[in-house]
Amino acid sequence: MQQAVTRIQQRLAQAAVAAGRDPQQIRLIGVSKTHPASLVAQALEAGLHDFGENRVQEAEGKIQELASVRSQLTWHLIGHLQRNKAKRAVQLFDYIHSVDSIELAQSISRHTQDLGIAQRNILLQCNISGELSKEGIDARGWDTSRDVRTALVAMVQAVAQLPGLTICGLMTIAPYSDDAEQVRPVFASLRMLRDLLAEACPHHPFNELSMGMSGDVDVAIAEGATMVRVGRALFGERPALGSTV
Repeated sequence: MQQAVTRIQQRLAQAAVAAGRDPQQIRLIGVSKTHPASLVAQALEAGLHDFGENRVQEAEGKIQELASVRSQLTWHLIGHLQRNKAKRAVQLFDYIHSVDSIELAQSISRHTQDLGIAQRNILLQCNISGELSKEGIDARGWDTSRDVRTALVAMVQAVAQLPGLTICGLMTIAPYSDDAEQVRPVFASLRMLRDLLAEACPHHPFNELSMGMSGDVDVAIAEGATMVRVGRALFGERPALGSTV
């Protein structure tokens, strides 16, 4: 595990330097979904502190198993979140990357208030490519259509007014491609959209861009990623369905 973590950290640092960026600006999130808590513990020992999970129920078990080192861990929800699980997500995760509607944001806000949590860090998931298989706020054509852009800004400004939420930035899942250069326009578009929304919502930081995975992190970093989500290159292939909780 130590070799895997070091290898990825070096890759990220090299990509940052090549892009003229400070490697300290890049946060490596180990995608631990389907992998046991024991592997998370090994990664923590190797110096990794940020972990991403897709499912609230699966993450809850791991977080409980690792309760003794909770202060050393930052948990990120990177998978789709249903509103009926928003309350538990607010309790479990430090960052929720997958806020994709005003209704979900309202649920998170309400639960944050009810639970007495001062603020919950969220990212708005945007579907830049328009793929039907991808979750996220429909942001296709935001840069060419004034109507799309106006509606998107209004929606995000409504989220920005909800109590108990800090909009840290945007997240996207790029289309799969064997050629990472093919997804560069998606990453560049998300960065430009982030800049637009940051100007429209000045009371929120909007300093995070969660984009890039094992196959395209170098391009994502070149286009401004501050959070990259890496699973396979750290933990290996996912266990076969049904072999783990």
